[in-house]
Amino acid sequence: MFARSGKCLVIVALVLTTGLHWTALQTVAWTTMLASNLSQESFGKAVAKTFDGEHPCCLCKAIAAGKKSEKKSEVVSPSLKLEYPPFAQKAVLFPPSAFAWQRLNDLFADALSARPPLPPPRSLHA
Repeated sequence: MFARSGKCLVIVALVLTTGLHWTALQTVAWTTMLASNLSQESFGKAVAKTFDGEHPCCLCKAIAAGKKSEKKSEVVSPSLKLEYPPFAQKAVLFPPSAFAWQRLNDLFADALSARPPLPPPRSLHA
């Protein structure tokens, strides 16, 4: 029960964060406008009137106002410059005194280098 509600909350948060709710509302607005325009005009004119942007419905205007207010309310944080404390002297790096190659144990590669079993398994003979 809690896992399902947690997943639902994550999905709702992603939808709201990405602005998908505005897309869903705009789709509803366009569908309503198209249905309204189809009852008054031909299909081509109804589609043109719906998507030309010159004849917005009240829902389209509300969506545009909501998007505009959402953009204004976003807080733009000034980019902070990371500041480090000053060094009293220059940093010097020293190489290690001894160097030795370490063997990489790759079990998958070792399995690929093994020879196949002889004779081949019977399931492969058809």
